[in-house]
Amino acid sequence: MADEAKPISPLKNLLAGGFGGMCLVFVGHPLDTIKGITGLYRGMAAPIIGVTPMFAVCFFGFGLGKKLQQKHPEDVLSYPQLFAAGMLSGVFTTGIMTPGERIKCLLQIQASSGETKYTGTLDCAKKLYQEFGIRGIYKGTVLTLMRDVPASGMYFMTYEWLKNILTPEGKSVSELSVPRILVAGGIAGIFNWAVAIPPDVLKSRFQTAPPGKYPNGFRDVLRELIRDEGVTSLYKGFNAVMIRAFPANAACFLGFEVAMKFLNWATPNL
Repeated sequence: MADEAKPISPLKNLLAGGFGGMCLVFVGHPLDTIKGITGLYRGMAAPIIGVTPMFAVCFFGFGLGKKLQQKHPEDVLSYPQLFAAGMLSGVFTTGIMTPGERIKCLLQIQASSGETKYTGTLDCAKKLYQEFGIRGIYKGTVLTLMRDVPASGMYFMTYEWLKNILTPEGKSVSELSVPRILVAGGIAGIFNWAVAIPPDVLKSRFQTAPPGKYPNGFRDVLRELIRDEGVTSLYKGFNAVMIRAFPANAACFLGFEVAMKFLNWATPNL
């Protein structure tokens, strides 16, 4: 069972989650762009602008999911309830993630093909809307839900479970040391991506396909991928993702916990 020392504040989760997202980018971005010391943090502004609100909404959804399941503020939630709260956060983030990742995938394909249909993010969004309407921008929503809902449930449940395991006997979870928070957050990130990678691979393939290629949605994508590349193709990019997952998510949860401690001190009634 999880230890809830204070009443849950979704608003504090929103603010602390945003800071956690900034920490995730600060640690994770260099792992995406290792080109020498001077290039480690080049181009980091765009990811921070995109990731900060996404993680704010993610942690807000988790906080709200926990609060909705409590009959009384002092209620301690079970691990299945924490998983359910995490799944709600995945629903919340899908609205932000789907259009962003649809555009990102198209721009990545364009960069590798050498063609120049879109001049940038805004141009891509504009042309998608002109050609296909709002459905074109939100293509892949179901697959994003299939990825983020169970993965977010696993993410938060694993973190809370590990915090409880790593808390010394006689101590409170709120007193957990920085190294133990980092371990819990890093492993939670690995568990999150272990669940998320297969639907993420399917989503990327579906979002970059020409209109009408997969009339039955993810079932057609899955069938084609397994037929042509085998089951292991569902874990394409596994090593690269996992190398980034531990340090980035360790930093994210540490940033979240530090921000929550500050908010609880500065605004105890928020």
